[in-house]
Amino acid sequence: MNMTLRARIAALAIAATLPGSAGASFTERNDAQAFVRDMVERHGFDANSVTATLALAQHEPQVIRLISPPARPGVRSWQKYRARFLDRLRIDGGLAFWAENEADLQRASDQYGVPIEIIVAIIGVETVYGRNTGSFETLSALATLAFDYPPRAPLFRRELEALLLLARDQGREPQSYHGSYAGALGYPQFLPSSVRSFGVDFDGDGHIDFDAGPADAIGSVANYLRVHGWRTGEPVAERARFAGVVDAAPLVAAGIEPTLEPALLAEAGVTTLLGAAPAATATLVDLETPGTTTEYWLGYRNFYVITRYNRSSFYAMSVFELAEALRARRATQLAQQIENPQ
Repeated sequence: MNMTLRARIAALAIAATLPGSAGASFTERNDAQAFVRDMVERHGFDANSVTATLALAQHEPQVIRLISPPARPGVRSWQKYRARFLDRLRIDGGLAFWAENEADLQRASDQYGVPIEIIVAIIGVETVYGRNTGSFETLSALATLAFDYPPRAPLFRRELEALLLLARDQGREPQSYHGSYAGALGYPQFLPSSVRSFGVDFDGDGHIDFDAGPADAIGSVANYLRVHGWRTGEPVAERARFAGVVDAAPLVAAGIEPTLEPALLAEAGVTTLLGAAPAATATLVDLETPGTTTEYWLGYRNFYVITRYNRSSFYAMSVFELAEALRARRATQLAQQIENPQ
């Protein structure tokens, strides 16, 4: 039995025996009571207030089902993954989002050094520009994951902690937040800890709000990338070409963080598609699709920064390709407007 299947079976079996899954209040649980004490000791919360908040949380079986790894993992396919995000909905929607929010996007790009198309593409991949932000009550989702999903309970207890801190920061009730089954919020799908660490009040109204409109999300996405090391003006990725027979496996195995120096890549026979030396230290990314030749790309530091948003090379490449498509279409639109002024 592989580890993924074993983890799924263990998670579901344990969750089925826990009080939360039987409808009892989380507050009756020893682990939840320990959480309450921790919030009191480390953050100065009132114990009765935290207990009352947890009493409002409901066990959500669907959350466990959605977050658990599939019993039979699918075959990794770049083309299938890409097709989910490089579609007419996200390209046409991205152009409209760009036009509607051009001033905020330009200001964020100028302030944080991140290209507009990258900001738009991330919001497009995450929520289709705010259309699909999730409808799960965040308090219940995070409590379910914090106390009824052992494989990742420590992570989600930290996020439940961050949710209560965020609610206190913003003067909101913790149960008023809604988002994804994993607790991600609003246009950019930030977890509560990311809202607190990287969110910005970009519209200047005195608070961070990812529900009322996209302005704060635009600034926050740009800030997130900048904090994680975005390098203004540097490339994201380039298609790789192999000069002769190249054993790509050890180069790919070097990891997602760029550590392969241009000289090492050149010695191994790896160049850009045009035959030039890589522009900088890179990672070699393999984009596999069953039945087709694997695509190889050179991912630079900015590619790695995108993977800090979602730690997947498929995700980062989808963001990059959507951004490139949006940039090209936007340039065409502007050229047409110049040629045919209304």
